[in-house]
Amino acid sequence: MIKVKKVTLHLIEQNLLSPFVTGIGKVDRRESILVEVEEVDGVVGWGEVVAFSSPWYTEETIKTCWHMLEDYLVPNILKEEYDHPEQLRKSLQFVKRNHMAKASLDMAIWDIYSKKQGISLSKALGGTRDHIDSGVVVSIDSIDQVLHKMKEHVKSGYKRIKIKIKPGEDYDLLKQIRQEFPTLPLMVDANSAYTLKDFDKLQALDEFELMMIEQPLAEDDIFDHAKLQRELSTPICLDESITSAEDARKAIEMGSCRVINIKIGRVGGITEAIRIHDICQSHDIPVWCGGMLETGISRSHNIALASLPNFTMPGDISASSRYWTKDVIIPEVMVENGCIAVPDRPGIGFQVDREWIHQITKQKKVFRA
Repeated sequence: MIKVKKVTLHLIEQNLLSPFVTGIGKVDRRESILVEVEEVDGVVGWGEVVAFSSPWYTEETIKTCWHMLEDYLVPNILKEEYDHPEQLRKSLQFVKRNHMAKASLDMAIWDIYSKKQGISLSKALGGTRDHIDSGVVVSIDSIDQVLHKMKEHVKSGYKRIKIKIKPGEDYDLLKQIRQEFPTLPLMVDANSAYTLKDFDKLQALDEFELMMIEQPLAEDDIFDHAKLQRELSTPICLDESITSAEDARKAIEMGSCRVINIKIGRVGGITEAIRIHDICQSHDIPVWCGGMLETGISRSHNIALASLPNFTMPGDISASSRYWTKDVIIPEVMVENGCIAVPDRPGIGFQVDREWIHQITKQKKVFRA
């Protein structure tokens, strides 16, 4: 049984080592809310709000998540008892959407649950791997910079590379990349930068034998993606369009995609992420774990999730040193020969660096039952 007695919100801010640029936004400073949950037996679990400071990825922001946690979600969980983390989802259904705020609490409760069981989070989720393959993302930049970064990542052993694209920075860019790296596992991410009017542009990308093109059309669409997928040989991967297991079911039945990217924050937590994983597995739709420029706390949850059997493609789970001069966990996430070891210690398997968190905290609030 899990009975929460205290929740602490830590609003932190860090500089990214290099700006992250997509077709719809640029991030160089990263705010996050680290969520620390303590239950009556003294066991502590950690989660993270992975929303951005502005609503360029989804409608949620750091400010809206703080508001939802402070005024609705945290007061609710302080009144509840849980025999299993899956029960949290139902207890928070009185709040519509706000998936990233909810996910932070879901993550922390799963961490507590696995620690109380004396098992790793991976094992608690049904993970089957002791290592996961690691991929990496290259943001929009000049072709020379993109190629330079790719060479560094290949040298570091990353298993696949994802390139951000947008209209006008797609075909010529990929043509030069393929000349340099003809057989490299490569995918592209459009972050909803295209419409069906760009059909010819997207179809032209088929020649590059990409693993997938991620979310080419609108962030809330599955209908037009189905039309597009019928005409492309390149698999479409849905990201922003999938916020629940129901979304995944409908997209699969419509033929809107051949791959799905699962992000814990986007879908409201680990519990829903597992449901999406299971639906995709039953339909032979491979999944992979997306990244949100998160700290090591969220990254550790991603590692555990990606150890499930249907995560058959390298995800956006990179080394801590790709993003931060110093991460909030000890040890930091390391990539060796393109792989990340799945911790076997109870819970997320990493120690939280409280001293560093204190140094980068902008705002803190404690809630008690």
